[in-house]
Amino acid sequence: MSALTLAVLLSLVSAVAYAGGAILQERVAVSTPVHAYAPLRRPVWWCAVALNGLGAVLHVAALAYGPLSLVQPLGALTIVFALPMAALFVHRKAGATAWRGAIMAAVGLAGLLSLTGSASEQSLEGTERLMVALVTAGTVLALMTLAHAVNRHPVVRSVLLAGAAGVAFGIASVFTKSVAVEWTEDGTFAQFSSFLVIAALATSGLLLSQASYRGAGLAAPLATVTVVNPVVAAAVGLTLFGETFRYGTTGTALALACGVVAAGGLILLTTERISGARRAAPEPVVAAMPAQLMTRSPRAITDGEPLVRRVGAPARDADAHGRTKGKGRRYDEWHSPRDERIKS
Repeated sequence: MSALTLAVLLSLVSAVAYAGGAILQERVAVSTPVHAYAPLRRPVWWCAVALNGLGAVLHVAALAYGPLSLVQPLGALTIVFALPMAALFVHRKAGATAWRGAIMAAVGLAGLLSLTGSASEQSLEGTERLMVALVTAGTVLALMTLAHAVNRHPVVRSVLLAGAAGVAFGIASVFTKSVAVEWTEDGTFAQFSSFLVIAALATSGLLLSQASYRGAGLAAPLATVTVVNPVVAAAVGLTLFGETFRYGTTGTALALACGVVAAGGLILLTTERISGARRAAPEPVVAAMPAQLMTRSPRAITDGEPLVRRVGAPARDADAHGRTKGKGRRYDEWHSPRDERIKS
């Protein structure tokens, strides 16, 4: 087996592992709505964590055998794999709109990553690391605050949390790359602060992604995380590492077009989920009000005549001789002088 074939195989298995982890996370979010961020007592959640870790290890292994331009776009297949896997294992079928959105997001992301230039061997300096860490923390906190502000809209809240998770994962990849480059050049392992940042970002991304699946289904949060993660990492690479798009101006224009396609897929998934939530929302139930005693006759209001009370009138189901059918009942009747005139 060639190295390129092995890289493709590892990338595909990595995408399947990521998809399986996302499906389990979504199921845990549905069955445990109280513990939105860390359902630590659920064994299924730990299985999801293990699958995500396996996907990350396989992705790194694929990068060791194949080029970045091949491995990164194949990671976008996570979105496409997740929908049929969810239908097969948890019997949750996706509609045609969800499929279109997922395919658009996957194709746009794959095209964008395939047009990104080869990885540079530069790394972040001390000041750049601090700046990136602070900006990332501020962005994640801002998205979390905005998500809690729109808590009445579960789909929008979930997409914002998924975006925050994607930012955390993307910057964790940037720090991992920086540490790997410096470790290769210097041969030292003295990057303790960077490892702490990587651990904090990876943990935050995992918890935020778990919370994003509550009330928004599977496709929209998963697609958001899958797209935002590499896009943020690529943006840092373009701005700080000196990376460029392939094919010059043409490649840049194509990359922008792919970004628009991916964004359109995310919007399609989000709007499809919002429409589904509105259709599934139950109609408001109006409680029946208890009957109240009528102290004034509606007819008296229109006639403007005084009412005369007859106490102990026969029941309405009485016959012509005043005998009731069955158990006798008497009631008080209100009538106006107009009734007497009509009878006479």
